[in-house]
Amino acid sequence: MESHVLVALALSFVGGLSTSLGALFVILNPSPDLKRLGLLQGFAAGLMLSISFLDLAHNALNSIGFLKANLWFFAGVLFFGLIVKFIPEPNFVPTTDASKKKTDDDGPGKDMMKKHRRQVLFSGIITAVGISLHNFPEGMAVFLGSVKGLRVGVNLAFAIALHNIPEGVAVALPLYFATKSKWQAFKYATLSGLAEPLGVFFVAAFFPSNLNPEILEGLLASVGGVMAFLTLHELLPLAFDYAGQKQAVKAVFVGMAVMSASLYFLEISLPKEISL
Repeated sequence: MESHVLVALALSFVGGLSTSLGALFVILNPSPDLKRLGLLQGFAAGLMLSISFLDLAHNALNSIGFLKANLWFFAGVLFFGLIVKFIPEPNFVPTTDASKKKTDDDGPGKDMMKKHRRQVLFSGIITAVGISLHNFPEGMAVFLGSVKGLRVGVNLAFAIALHNIPEGVAVALPLYFATKSKWQAFKYATLSGLAEPLGVFFVAAFFPSNLNPEILEGLLASVGGVMAFLTLHELLPLAFDYAGQKQAVKAVFVGMAVMSASLYFLEISLPKEISL
């Protein structure tokens, strides 16, 4: 294996595993109540909307034109809409101690709480899928940056690592709330980040010399469509239910601002020839 591939793999692992830091932030804190969960779901929705519209779709519009970018974008929306339609909502009962289980069983809101946990678990799973889809092309970009030079690759990996931390929060938080399992939350957040080294493997194996820029931008636009769909379909409704519309909307814009700042730092770390 060539040296620049090994460097790209090492850097992509650093960036990808930053989702684990976000997961640690979640699991080291006490279990959030529904209002806090709603605020953080709104924050995560803001992160993902910013990535989708201000990064992926925006770059595709500039690179391949309005019509092609929109076709790719809505192909991603349709693709993930079909996935959500045909994947049954998981029916998972979290493992708890006997006394807590008895309290839940005796409580008048037992069915409602189980419904909340199923909804949140499902949103966490599809968020992990969406984050993985986003991290995969980031691995491609790390590879291309590393080919350009070590400085570019290191800067890019560092910038990606910064904005992968809130992505780890977005994955781990709903899974921890739904399952009450620190390990499950940490595991799935970490796995979503490991899609980044897979992107390096993919581009190194199948496109060792060059990528078709139009196809790459189209695929990124589709990823944007996927993320927009899962945000509007899953994250925002939960945020409104748990935190209230006004508070959730504020959290959305805070999330968008944080991710926009992170994407700006990422942009100034990239050479002109490479964009995410």
